Amino acid sequence: MKKGDKIELDITGYAYEGKGISKIDFETEDSEKDNLNKFVVFVNGSYPGDKVKASIKKKKSRYAEAIVDEILVPSPHRIEAKCNYFNYCGGCKAQDLNYETQLKYKEEQVREVFEKLGGFSDFESLPIFASEKIFFYRNKMEFSFADKRWLTPDELNNDKIENRNFALGLHIPRIFDKVLDIEECWLQSEASNKILNFTREFFRKRDVSIYSTKTHEGFLRNLIIKTAHHTNDLMVNLVTSSENEELLKEFSDQIIAQIPEITTVINNVNLKKSQTAIGDFEKVYFGEGFIFDVIGGFKFRISANSFFQTNTLQAENLYETAKEFADLKGDEIIYDLYSGAGTISIFVSKNAKMVFGFESVDPAVADAKVNAEINNIKNVRFFTANLDKSFLSIIKEKNTPKPDLIIADPPRSGMNPKTVSDILTLKPKKIVYVSCNPSTQARDIKVLIENGYKLIKSRAVDMFPHTYHIENVALLEII
Repeated sequence: MKKGDKIELDITGYAYEGKGISKIDFETEDSEKDNLNKFVVFVNGSYPGDKVKASIKKKKSRYAEAIVDEILVPSPHRIEAKCNYFNYCGGCKAQDLNYETQLKYKEEQVREVFEKLGGFSDFESLPIFASEKIFFYRNKMEFSFADKRWLTPDELNNDKIENRNFALGLHIPRIFDKVLDIEECWLQSEASNKILNFTREFFRKRDVSIYSTKTHEGFLRNLIIKTAHHTNDLMVNLVTSSENEELLKEFSDQIIAQIPEITTVINNVNLKKSQTAIGDFEKVYFGEGFIFDVIGGFKFRISANSFFQTNTLQAENLYETAKEFADLKGDEIIYDLYSGAGTISIFVSKNAKMVFGFESVDPAVADAKVNAEINNIKNVRFFTANLDKSFLSIIKEKNTPKPDLIIADPPRSGMNPKTVSDILTLKPKKIVYVSCNPSTQARDIKVLIENGYKLIKSRAVDMFPHTYHIENVALLEII
């Protein structure tokens, strides 16, 4: 077997990140020692039960990576994908797999990561929490402008395709300079699709330039749409490389006239060369410059650049799971690490004595303080703390009491070793670890277990149907 070979494979398993697994007998260089070995092929675009013809893209000594060329026998769990861009976009890699099977594989993958990577065995694994909505569940979509439009195979052969140098949509996986021009996305609201299409036509007709990461010239960078699920609020945030008040005023007036559901229009101006969708400053052209949404009866203000759980309805189930694991009695001191806009801190506040949130991003801390005021919560405090460094000095400076419980919700990279060390120094009775990456979560939990904690239980929560992303909540108690 070598790169470029085309082979037929029976798919028998499913790996994290949405790749089918095929195991075949393969004679290695060490075959005299260990006879025939099971060689693993990870096949992108396949599911257990498929029989496929695949092309080998990468070959290592013990495994290979391949992509599907043809499905010879489809898995019984396959369904028809709704999205016209499914084969190209990559955002919903499992949209052609029925939802019950998606949940089954996600649950199995978390368990496998914990058991094989973490080496954990003596803990309770609770059933995955399914998402009530499997379409139109996202409250935020970030679209990119590009002066190079990615063309589908059909479009490549069509000489009549127009607007090849103007696109507004989503990046193709692993292609950073081209964008797939899309008119409809099944992840956000119908109003979001109207905004997307109006914005494209407005700026294309005016021949407005698009920012290039190569030349660092051009005006348009990103379109971000935020939708509230429990209120009628709807935000349009246009990210540009400079100011143009006259053009943005015209855009704001016309889009509001066409789509009256919009409650605020903002222009974030990003002066940096890097392709980030966060501005150095912003100007509000319509409305208040933020929207409101509700989780668990608490109201939260969401600004253009603040973090808010992307699936509002499922966020309540995620936080409820964390609170249930904590089993609060009402007299606890809680530390909320990576507290963001204060959503978890506020969510558990009524069941605790005091909650202290620690977050490294200053605007998020400011949002958290506002959210506490909005909800008239008096027993929470938020501090700016760099959690890539020790935060013990902040605790000493603010004279905060030691915690009975620590809740941590870090980014995909997991907790910094210094943060784990600080937790071990503080020695809370319980730790509730909320993670969007079970692999780094298992890595961190392993260190905690080696230093006196026991993993009690975990539960996966499906925040992102049709994707391989998994949220997982774990409870640890000190021995």
